[in-house]
Amino acid sequence: MKIEQIYTGCLAQGAYYIESDGEAAIIDPLREVQPYIDQAKKNNAKIKYVFETHFHADFVSGHQDLAAKTGAAIVYGPTEMKLGFEAIIAEDGQEFHVGKLKIKLIHTPGHTMESSCYLLFNEKGKEETIFTGDTLFIGDVGRPDLAQKVVVDLTQDMLAGYLYDSLRNKIMPLSDDLIVYPAHGAGSACGKNMSKETSDTLGNQKKTNYALQEMTKEAFIKEVTSGLTPPPAYFPQNVMMNIQGYDSIDDVLERGVNPLSPEAFEAAANETGAVLLDTRNSQVFAKGFIPNSINIGIDGSFAVWVGAMIPDLKQEILVIADKGKEEEVITRLARVGYDYAIGYLEGGFEAWKNSEYEIDSIKSITVEEFAKIKEEQDSINILDVRKNSEFLSERLLEAENAPLDYINESMLQVDKNKTYYVHCAGGYRSMVFASILKARGYDNLVDVKGGFKSLRESGKFKLSEYVCPSTLL
Repeated sequence: MKIEQIYTGCLAQGAYYIESDGEAAIIDPLREVQPYIDQAKKNNAKIKYVFETHFHADFVSGHQDLAAKTGAAIVYGPTEMKLGFEAIIAEDGQEFHVGKLKIKLIHTPGHTMESSCYLLFNEKGKEETIFTGDTLFIGDVGRPDLAQKVVVDLTQDMLAGYLYDSLRNKIMPLSDDLIVYPAHGAGSACGKNMSKETSDTLGNQKKTNYALQEMTKEAFIKEVTSGLTPPPAYFPQNVMMNIQGYDSIDDVLERGVNPLSPEAFEAAANETGAVLLDTRNSQVFAKGFIPNSINIGIDGSFAVWVGAMIPDLKQEILVIADKGKEEEVITRLARVGYDYAIGYLEGGFEAWKNSEYEIDSIKSITVEEFAKIKEEQDSINILDVRKNSEFLSERLLEAENAPLDYINESMLQVDKNKTYYVHCAGGYRSMVFASILKARGYDNLVDVKGGFKSLRESGKFKLSEYVCPSTLL
């Protein structure tokens, strides 16, 4: 028996490879499926099933491509949704065999109505592991407000009630020594307080997970629905792609991994209205970039911020990347449904610069330079683009909160004629913010390198004390 968690940090997502006696199954695969195929081939195993825990909102699953390339059967829990591909719609309690292993589907509605967990029995018939999808995380449970964006007659309170019943009637009666493997960890928007750990025993979760403690259904509903922030705009679109089907990843890569000379890149930008997406490091970007391009660095929470900043999955995208990173960028865009990358700048930004095309820049200053400016001027404008919860926890006294998450609203706080000093937590989000506003004609934003972390560590600034949100009501 082989069980492998394949964890992708940028999405905080766990897929699973299960193998026994020459047969394999994949749970919640990513869009690029070749690694699963290669692993099965290496082990002389045939992929028999693709088990899906639910219709994912935060990424496009590889179920359709994986089934097409291997002949594996796709399995979902009970659903009335009409799928755009062949699949087994299993019943609660239905069992499947992978080699000498048995896998039992447990229908656990709540995060979504079709949400299901998969209980694995080892070769001796003992319950070994449970793959909980977004029903149960380590330290948290799935947020119950996502399915209502797709199924309009559902409310988050209704879904939270279903989740309460599923956890208490289906999951908590199981053995304490079961290993829990969830679909996500800390950093995912599918929960609100997930642990950095990506597995645990069910017994320990019964002791430590707030959602598994003794409480009434009413108290549970209040607990799991409080503090939810709006999900990224691309989530409902990902759900529909996972239900209806999508272009093969091979076709997406063929379209996107298309090298364009600076001349061809400029022509494509002028003719198509494509977003110019520069994925280089934020400080490298600041020193020089193609006018009207936006910076979302590949080394940060790339997919999450692309999803938040580019709401239309069908938006055409032209990529600027470090040499050798182009295919990775286009693959990671496809993971969250951005299938319309139409090419990349061959030779990267240096090729553009060497062709003597126009370039732009954003001023970025050190904490020491910022401290000197602040000391010399009676009043300056400071924008903190972190989330409101981060801002309320600790901030510069003079700072104004303009969350990147809500950039269209936040930009209304900015006067084009005034200079603003912009920071986030570490420097990633502030450059995303500054680049987008720069592309919209805001030329007086100055980035503060290192963000709030560097500001706090310098000891040069007065910080606010914690402000409880309830005192602001």
